[in-house]
Amino acid sequence: MIGSRRWQSRTVIAATLIVITLWFLMTQPTPDLGYEARHLYDLMNREGSHAVKSQKSSFDWSKVKLKHLPPANMTRLPKQTPKKLPPVQHAFGPESASDARKRTQRRNTVRTVFVEDWNSYRKFAWMQDALNPISGTGKDQFAGWAATLVDSLDTLWIMGLKEEFDEAVAAVATIDFGNTTTYRINMFETNIRYLGGLLSAYDLSNRQVLLDKAVELGDLLYAGYNTESMLPVDFIDFSAAQKGLELSIEGSVVSASPGSLSLEMTRLAQATGNDKYYDVVDRLMRTFAKYQNETKLPGLWPMWVSIRTQDFVSRSEFTLAGNADSLYEYLPKMYALLGGLEPMYESMTRSYVEAARKHMFFRPMLPNEEDILISGNVQVKYDGTAELDPESEHLACFIGGSVALAGKLLERPDYVETGDKLAKGCAFAYKSFASGIMPERFNMVPCKETTGRCKWDDSTWTAEALSRPEFRESLPKGFTTAKDPRYLLRPEAIESVFLLYRMTGDSKYQDIAWDMFVSIERASRVAHGHATVLDVTEVGDEAFRVDNLQDYMESFWFAETLKYFYLIFSPPDLLDLDEYVLNTEAHPFKRPIPKSKESEKA
Repeated sequence: MIGSRRWQSRTVIAATLIVITLWFLMTQPTPDLGYEARHLYDLMNREGSHAVKSQKSSFDWSKVKLKHLPPANMTRLPKQTPKKLPPVQHAFGPESASDARKRTQRRNTVRTVFVEDWNSYRKFAWMQDALNPISGTGKDQFAGWAATLVDSLDTLWIMGLKEEFDEAVAAVATIDFGNTTTYRINMFETNIRYLGGLLSAYDLSNRQVLLDKAVELGDLLYAGYNTESMLPVDFIDFSAAQKGLELSIEGSVVSASPGSLSLEMTRLAQATGNDKYYDVVDRLMRTFAKYQNETKLPGLWPMWVSIRTQDFVSRSEFTLAGNADSLYEYLPKMYALLGGLEPMYESMTRSYVEAARKHMFFRPMLPNEEDILISGNVQVKYDGTAELDPESEHLACFIGGSVALAGKLLERPDYVETGDKLAKGCAFAYKSFASGIMPERFNMVPCKETTGRCKWDDSTWTAEALSRPEFRESLPKGFTTAKDPRYLLRPEAIESVFLLYRMTGDSKYQDIAWDMFVSIERASRVAHGHATVLDVTEVGDEAFRVDNLQDYMESFWFAETLKYFYLIFSPPDLLDLDEYVLNTEAHPFKRPIPKSKESEKA
């Protein structure tokens, strides 16, 4: 009897220890754990609280009879076994104990900032699109479907904030995609923030409610292709779309808007097995492909295009920055998401990178002759000459990561080297300003020599600087303007820094990232979060005046900026780039796994 009680006691103790251990694993940030423990953490969450059910929206978008869709001959997802693409992520080795401590301290600091700002969103703007971090108020700037909440789901999961994630999922389940605060729905923003946020959170957590809401939203966005050409509008007329009426395509749109719809709808088609979502974006991207080498700068599309008339060739302004950026970003990512089975994206990627290297990227003339690259703009003249405008902007800073990703996927080491120099170009812009932050838009002086040494010429820089009305004496040497001196909490620079770190394994990128984070956090911190900095060229105490801040905090602060800072200080098996591809809002989608890799994992 005594032996039996002792056995029972030991059993209870052992069971208690197991429960405590499992509870500990569930409540710790995922990246603190090794692979096996993290795998257990994922399993427990996947098999845990799935009680939340989707509340159907007040309008069923799947029941709408659309005039032009679906087509009689629908393009279907590639069904072959995915190719074994070249590895993207660097093969990391073990790190020293001191490096691990430093990295973990930095990561935890980023996490603390996220948690504090998230609590402010919960307190002041819950279920609204965005938080005003100075006044402590909320606002709806998109459709009133809690953009910040949806945009932040995967960041909550990645940071191991399980209670906050569960609370957010329960709230997302109640979103009504049958009603909106506006009569027109922006296709681009709805696609990248809302649909992307739902799909990535589903891919990470396997919560069915998230896929259910993604399908509702996908059916709404599908109505945006209900036009005579079956190409998309830029803004969906909500009322007309609910009636199934043919929508009218706008006359002219920025190329990034329709060009950045492919990744999310493709992932929705993969997750649901419903080819209709892939069909519409395949038709759209084949239209882009048709004209890629017929523009005034072959390989690149102009900043403005007409989807209505399918005019992709008449305009003369070209950029990789705002208005065009994510069009190019999605080309190598679509190649990866489709498992290398659609050669169109490989061809489009090569064409754009080669054209950009020839016409867009320039080495700036700098006092210390740093070997970096900056992405500028091009105006094609009447005689067909491509004239470089050495103006760049924060939105262009994604390009380093994009070109390097293309280099990895296509086995082009020279592309990776170009991407490395572009990422370091934006990092250089950050450290050049006294605030430690680069401005939204700026100009520099291109080197005259295209190869070899780029010697600093003070008189050339001075003449160029003084010729520009936006020049200020306080600008660092090498910069001739800070045309837009704001910092909007943007993620593009840290995005490329993170990607290059994961692709090259160069730990210097982690130090670059930390300096960037410290500068951003210090300059933008306000009572209830972090705000837009109006002028990053201010020096000393002037940089931290209250009137140098704007009451504005985009959802991408949570979805992208803080996520990338967190990831660069996390173990590299957290969101392995050979397993996930991230959309332009930093939402990770599962890449298809070739048969050989599936057997390895088993």
